[in-house]
Amino acid sequence: MSNNQEPTNELLELRKQIDRLDQSLVLLLANRFALTRKVGEIKARAQLESFDPQREEQKLVDIRNACTRHELNPDMMADILAQIMRETVSNHERIKAEIAQSLASG
Repeated sequence: MSNNQEPTNELLELRKQIDRLDQSLVLLLANRFALTRKVGEIKARAQLESFDPQREEQKLVDIRNACTRHELNPDMMADILAQIMRETVSNHERIKAEIAQSLASG
C-alpha cells in the first residue's frame, strides 16, 4: 500500500466511525422521545403543564457544565437541547389534546 492510500484509508475508517455514532445519536433521541412520550401521557392524565421552566433551565445548566468538562461548545449543545425540549413540549401538547379528546368521547 502506498503512502497516498494510508490517509484515504484512515479517513474512510474515521468516517465509518462517525456514521456509526450518528446512527447511535438517532437511536438515543428515539429512546429519549419514547420516554418523554410516557412523561407527556402522565402529565396529561394528571392535568399538569407540558412546559416546566425550572426543569428546562436546570437541564440547560447541567448540559453546559457537562460540555465544559468534556471540552465541547456549551452554546451549541444548549441550542441542541433547547430544540429537543421544544419538540418534547410540542409532543406533550399533542398528547394532552389526544387524551382530552379520548376522555371526552368515551
